[in-house]
Amino acid sequence: MALTDQEVARIARLARLHLTPDQQAQAQTDLNKILVIIEALQSVDTEGVEPLAHPLASVSDVHLRLREDVVTEESSIERRAALMANATGASEGLFLVPKVIE
Repeated sequence: MALTDQEVARIARLARLHLTPDQQAQAQTDLNKILVIIEALQSVDTEGVEPLAHPLASVSDVHLRLREDVVTEESSIERRAALMANATGASEGLFLVPKVIE
């Protein structure tokens, strides 16, 4: 599956990229190489292969070092006020953000 000029132009437009014709040609070449790699990966038979939790788990016994899930900071009205001081908009301790979905 190879991408056409129109598809690359659409992808660039959706990504808000302004590409020169040379850049668009290079992007088309690069994206098509990526698609070839993806097709090669999809053609590999993975039936019966157990998923790994870590890439090195098949080579050695890997133990993930996880920290304890504990509260490390105390909550206070002063702390909240200090954190909210940089907010462009706040109401009742909540951040106000502009609506982005119509």
